[in-house]
Order: sequence, then structure tokens, then C-alpha cells
Amino acid sequence: QVQLVESGGGLVQPGGSLRLSCTAASEIIFSPIIMGWYRQAPGKQRELVARISGGGGSTIYADSVKGRFTISRDNAKKTVYLQMNTLKPEDTAVYYCNRITNPLRWGQGTQVTVSS
Repeated sequence: QVQLVESGGGLVQPGGSLRLSCTAASEIIFSPIIMGWYRQAPGKQRELVARISGGGGSTIYADSVKGRFTISRDNAKKTVYLQMNTLKPEDTAVYYCNRITNPLRWGQGTQVTVSS
């Protein structure tokens, strides 16, 4: 069954912005769990780009997105967000969310394409 559903991707020009959302299924324990956003570009391994603590007070970013991306969460909605600003062509990838430890079944992801 579907456990994580990502949305919000699309085609955007360089310098543009997108906001991704990822919602966990109702049966998933969410609020105490560290969550992350990952991405996988064609021909590359999946990489972790941002993570957020269970309460939302602590975040860590990959160097490649630091200062441009912001991860946040709404535990009441079992949703984690990724605000992406100043997008670059190299940000093009399928974006996924998941637990940092004991990952759930991966969702379908959401495609982000940065191109003029």
C-alpha cells in the first residue's frame, strides 16, 4: 500500500522556485521521526538533500542546496515540505521523501525539471 505521496514538482526556469510536499499515510507514525528529502537524477544514485528532526527544530542540508532549499514539516498533517528557491539545472531530478532510519516503501516521487 502507498505510504508516502510526494507532489509539487514541475518544469521551472533557472532561478525559479517550487514547493514540494510529502504526506504520509494515516497509519504511519510521523511526529517523532526524522524525515528527509532525497533526489535522484538520471544515471545517478539517490542522494539526501535535506533532513529535519521530529519536532522540526533541527535541519541539515547538503552543501549543494544550502541557502536555497528549506525543509519544514507539519506533524498534524503528517506532511513534510521542501521549499526550493533559486533553482539550477543541476537540481533536475525525481524528488522523494522518507524516514532517515528504517525507511518506508519509497513513493513514486515528484519530477523537478529546471530548464529554460
